[in-house]
Amino acid sequence: MADITPIHTKEACPVAGPYSQAIRTPHAIYVSGQLPALADGTLPSGTMAYKASLCIKNIHEILKEAGSDLSKVVKMTVFLTDMKNFAEVNREYELHFRDVKPARSCVAVKELPKGVEVEMECVALP
Repeated sequence: MADITPIHTKEACPVAGPYSQAIRTPHAIYVSGQLPALADGTLPSGTMAYKASLCIKNIHEILKEAGSDLSKVVKMTVFLTDMKNFAEVNREYELHFRDVKPARSCVAVKELPKGVEVEMECVALP
């Protein structure tokens, strides 16, 4: 298990269950789904762009704790409860991934934890 390191930071939303914010391996960092929450777990109201930015901020903080950053994200998965929000989330997402755009999937789901409308997870290089 020495090559599998759990990652936790107080700078990102705390986990909502028995899992790690991320797992670092020698070849990849696997970031668990991030909600649009503040570092204390508060779920603020706001636009979908703002909520998407919070998901990305949490991912950024977790990757930083793991010794990586957004420029090393190779795969992102976005979960939305309503595809009508796709364009607004996309506009915000594009502000954070300008040079190399990761491979990405966007999946419509019926519900997300804590009743949120967007969640994001990713895989990044160390």
